[in-house]
Amino acid sequence: MLVTGVGRYLGARVAARLAGDPAIGRVIGIDANPLADVDMAGVELHEAQLRTGELLKLFGTADITAVVHLAVATAPDGQRGGRAAMKESNVIGTMQLLAACQQAPLLSKLVVRSSTAAYGASFRDPAVFTEDTEPRDVPRGGFARDVLDIEGYVRGFCRRRPDVAATVLRFAPFIGQQADTRLSRYFSMPVVPTVLGRDPRLQFVHVDDALEVLHRAIVGTHPGTYNVAGRGVLTLNQAIRRAGRIAAPTLEPGLSGVAAFAKRSGMLDFSLDQLDLFVHGRVVDTSALIEEFGFEPRTTAEAFDEFIRAQQPGPLRPQRLREAEKLVLEQIRRVRGAIRQSSSDD
Repeated sequence: MLVTGVGRYLGARVAARLAGDPAIGRVIGIDANPLADVDMAGVELHEAQLRTGELLKLFGTADITAVVHLAVATAPDGQRGGRAAMKESNVIGTMQLLAACQQAPLLSKLVVRSSTAAYGASFRDPAVFTEDTEPRDVPRGGFARDVLDIEGYVRGFCRRRPDVAATVLRFAPFIGQQADTRLSRYFSMPVVPTVLGRDPRLQFVHVDDALEVLHRAIVGTHPGTYNVAGRGVLTLNQAIRRAGRIAAPTLEPGLSGVAAFAKRSGMLDFSLDQLDLFVHGRVVDTSALIEEFGFEPRTTAEAFDEFIRAQQPGPLRPQRLREAEKLVLEQIRRVRGAIRQSSSDD
């Protein structure tokens, strides 16, 4: 079994879990920069780029029957070439991997990490996306466009190799105690910028549930495309409030300026994918996943609450909010009572 992207947290955890599964034989992990702080005992590591020649050599010396493609970067890394390097890794890397898979006679299974970003985010979106829903508009963000290209190449591969069971998993944004993403850093800011007049609906998936879905996709056979998210939604303002942070509503054109300032100051690097998500939101249907895999991730609210418990408490702690709400409600009752009393006296 070959796992790409073991230099990232998700890939390293998946490879380590597979290596510890007695039902799985040899596990090969490939990445240009293998992760050092995850115990990957039992994983055969190869420091390499996704280049066709290297992969063909690897496929030729190992009886690889399954490939798990997790080398999908969600954000550009300025220290590793920025957006150009990200696109080369995501799109060209996938093309080269699938070209090698095409020449692997023993290959019978392919699992690919994708994202709900494939649906885009616009004012024309439906209330809920199913796996068959096409994006209403071409996404602005580079990651979303990469995801569409990756899925297109996988579909082409499936036409050429119908004997390979291909599973595409469209993950909602990851959240959890161990998740270190731009989204988790956004909700960790003391003051969180939002778009004035917008309160988009959001879904998350706990990173541990993502690992479970990946493992089931690998050890079982579940061809097709599946949305992976926690049921239910949180609006952006609900999430900010749960995190004890302070929302800072900004006019929509001004959010790009806030994002540019946050990037220059080193606080956070917003992407167009994330900006559009904060304006329009995105909700997906997960019934196909639950029925096919026999597993239901924890809800969006539960996953987000677990993330919050691992964070530094915000300035608006839940206890303070409850106390403030109680005082406000008491004042409202007193005013209403005074009004009723005055009306009865008249």
